[in-house]
Amino acid sequence: MFLRVDKLQTELPAPKRQDPNAAAALQELLGGKYGEMSTLGNYMFQSFNFRSKSKLRPFYSIVAAITAEELGHVELVSNGVAMLANGPDSEANEKGGADISNAPFDAMKDIRLAASFYSNGGGSMPVDSNGAAWNRDFVTTTGNVIVDLLHNFHLECGARLHKLRVYESLTDPTGREVCGYLLVRGSVHAHAYALAIKKITGADLDKVLPTPNIPLDKIPECQKYLAEGSHRRLYTFSPEDYREMAGIWGGGGEQALPGDPPGELEVVEGMPEGGKIHDLTGVASAFTPDYAPEEMFEVATKLYKMSR
Repeated sequence: MFLRVDKLQTELPAPKRQDPNAAAALQELLGGKYGEMSTLGNYMFQSFNFRSKSKLRPFYSIVAAITAEELGHVELVSNGVAMLANGPDSEANEKGGADISNAPFDAMKDIRLAASFYSNGGGSMPVDSNGAAWNRDFVTTTGNVIVDLLHNFHLECGARLHKLRVYESLTDPTGREVCGYLLVRGSVHAHAYALAIKKITGADLDKVLPTPNIPLDKIPECQKYLAEGSHRRLYTFSPEDYREMAGIWGGGGEQALPGDPPGELEVVEGMPEGGKIHDLTGVASAFTPDYAPEEMFEVATKLYKMSR
């Protein structure tokens, strides 16, 4: 089962401006071939279908724990997309009755993913940067632990290249923060799968990491995560389960990758501290959240007070 916490895995800065085209670019990290929907789908179904869980517990645990982190990555990218489409934090008037006679969203017809406004109100969806739907053909679960781990290593390496290309196309701090955080965490996952393969087969994939060669020390948004040691940590995302992955990650004195700040790998019980989820402002002329939002807000306020 999964436990949900009302935070993002890291704090995202507010966008400098409304930029639906940047949001479309970030969609690639959600629903693209190497996007977070793909990493989540692969690891989740591999963990569900894992053979000999009790006998191969450390390997099952590492796939299962990374599954939970990937679910949070889907949430992080989705929030980044919606924030870029929404624009800077504001205290806009959310009352109904807005004048819509002069095409208040005239510019939306010319954005890359017009459907992101017309159908989704500027929200995220499991599609890539061109609006093509993510699909189950991106999921590999063979029942063979070595093949699956090797596939996962390839997937994480492809995802890191994916993220770097999107990063290089963005200027807004929101999108770049998403990419910077995921580049660090993707490096951790690729390293974890490489170590798992090494434990089973003896094949030393550490010698070809990082693949592709992405020096994190040259990416400003990665620096605070490197400084705090995020590149050396795998989280269990559970209060007591999946500790067995310490036999693969950090149990034998393994060190951080060359080029990253030095230190021993460690398993951390639980999850990152995380950061707030931004409260996106409703737009009256787009009928969000409804035709008479003030009535909905009044009802919600009463319900909230009753719950305290």
